Amino acid sequence: MMQWLRQGSVGVLSALLMACAPATRVILLPEGAGKHTAVDVKGALGTVSLTAPYQTANVDKSGSVELTETDPMVVLDRYGAILAHMPAAEEQFLLYFEVGGAELTDVSKAQLPTILERARARKGGEIIVIGHTDRVGAVPANDALSLERARAIRQLLMDQGFKPELIDAVGRGERSPLVPTDDEVAEPQNRRAEIIVR
Repeated sequence: MMQWLRQGSVGVLSALLMACAPATRVILLPEGAGKHTAVDVKGALGTVSLTAPYQTANVDKSGSVELTETDPMVVLDRYGAILAHMPAAEEQFLLYFEVGGAELTDVSKAQLPTILERARARKGGEIIVIGHTDRVGAVPANDALSLERARAIRQLLMDQGFKPELIDAVGRGERSPLVPTDDEVAEPQNRRAEIIVR
């Protein structure tokens, strides 16, 4: 029996095999876009960390875990049929705002058609909008502004005919800066929204 597991942004292929093969095999697949992923595989007699693409954990029936490596061609040969039915990895976009409000910059406005196109091309096509602020202003005000920004983008997408039930909008305030700064520093890259299309 084969099973595909996804934990956060980590892609893991788990195969339950018979005979003398391991009871469980876990292969860390590359996530794409240069993302670094990792997963811990725990058996009754030990744990190994998979930190590089195509590292493999083989767990035998006694619970012992062995770390090995495979390569892309072996994975494709053995599990190609399964991988062909897996959902595509999520796509991420960054949009930026003018100072102090929920108005997108002109460059960011120009990205909206691409985001909609990518979302409509996917089966399911959900969009998550996460609003952020820089560290200028009080934390409660920035929380409210980040949510206002996320909701403004949600509305722009709905105005283009995207289904409202497929768009979530959340705010993170100043808590997750793209560029770490001291308090009260106006950093344009932190006045942003992350758009996740999945």
